[in-house]
Amino acid sequence: MLDYTTNIQYFAWAGYIACLVAVVRSLSIASLVKDKKVQHLVFGCAASVFFLWIFQTGIYPGLQVHFLWLTALMLILGFRWAVVSACLALVGVTLVGEESWRMLGVNGLLGVMAPLGLSYLIYSFAFHKLSRHVFVYIFVCAFLPGALMMAVKMCLLGGYFYLDGQYDWLTIEDNYLVLIWLLLFPEGMLNGMTITLMVIYKPHWVYTFYEKFYIHKK
Repeated sequence: MLDYTTNIQYFAWAGYIACLVAVVRSLSIASLVKDKKVQHLVFGCAASVFFLWIFQTGIYPGLQVHFLWLTALMLILGFRWAVVSACLALVGVTLVGEESWRMLGVNGLLGVMAPLGLSYLIYSFAFHKLSRHVFVYIFVCAFLPGALMMAVKMCLLGGYFYLDGQYDWLTIEDNYLVLIWLLLFPEGMLNGMTITLMVIYKPHWVYTFYEKFYIHKK
């Protein structure tokens, strides 16, 4: 990897900070301060994501792989609080040295904001256009996008490393993108099983799950 900060990384830092500011401004910080349930969910999820992200593997710096769990995070917290929770986890992973500070903006935009945003779009499409059934919620909103987000994140980061001159395309393809097919199903299962257990045992903890639509339909 390059040992200096590139223009793309500077722009990514600015873009990620702008996104965070926009999200935080739309949140009620008072609810986080006063509501212990919100505190426990936001910080508990951040700790869970941090724990998953510190277990990385890879041959080349930057081309590491790890579980994301971002689709489940979005479904549990909603898009805006998920952005905050994932940001805390990303900063934590960077502080312990698993990620580079130069890459914080790139990781935030391509590895966090993009998967969370696309997961929310899929959820919104399913909620408004598909049958509101609990199995549709689990498979279409959790399992499938969970797997898809792994591919999206790795493709975006692979494209970044190539465009920024970090690695040549053959290195990226043979040592990073080829792993997508090995990670799709486990990532989908992780998100799908998380949401399955949550809607069974703690449905009131899942922000995007409405029992009156998915279960108690008249």
